Amino acid sequence: MIKNVHGNTVDLLGEDIVSGRYPVGVAIPPEPLLCEALGVSRTVIREAVKSLVAKGLLITGPKLGTRVMPEEHWNWFDPDVVVWQSKIGFTREFLRDLQELRRVVEPAAVRLAAERATAADITDIEAAYVGMKNAIDNGGDYVTHDLRFHQGLLRACHNRMVIQMSKALGALLRTAFELSTARPDGPANSLPLHRAVLDAVIARAPVRAEKAILVLIDGAGDDIDEVLNSRRKMPSLALPAARLKAPGAAPQLG
Repeated sequence: MIKNVHGNTVDLLGEDIVSGRYPVGVAIPPEPLLCEALGVSRTVIREAVKSLVAKGLLITGPKLGTRVMPEEHWNWFDPDVVVWQSKIGFTREFLRDLQELRRVVEPAAVRLAAERATAADITDIEAAYVGMKNAIDNGGDYVTHDLRFHQGLLRACHNRMVIQMSKALGALLRTAFELSTARPDGPANSLPLHRAVLDAVIARAPVRAEKAILVLIDGAGDDIDEVLNSRRKMPSLALPAARLKAPGAAPQLG
């Protein structure tokens, strides 16, 4: 997606903050310097700062200036923040937090989905599964279908707050799926685990569904650990979703 001047300015400042170029507690450069460095007007800088304040990265006030906030104040459900972090590189702590979040949210949601999913919900999740399988069999975009599968499960629990959370979780979930897909055998190994989750939801078996999603999440965690330990290049969410090559060729990112 092509961004306008405001969006590009937010990205540039956001990346500088997340990378540590502007340390926590330190004031960012004054408007005139930022205008000159980024080649934009004061109005653009002010609007960008407002956006970063809303995302929790900056605080501004009288006699305070505009200062960088600690990471715990950042909105990690904001897709921009997650993308900026992906460009810098995911830390083990970030990925640990993500895995723990998935283990808290998804099992409970899937248990409810097994009780409440409608025929339309099942159709949507089945379509996502078919897309995943097709990407493995013939090459293509696996990650987007994987994301649709999991967000479909979250929607199928028919809890309004979880559904809202599923939208916010999108970038975080894609992070996990990109990393898992970076392991050559990751998608093929995880496909039957996805099928087990879907079959349990179709069978209206909440306990089985909950156990199946935990196996899937923990398997993804193992994939992530393997990728981290291999020192492979980490995927960037600023790029298109990972695509698989046809059978007989290694997966590639980008």
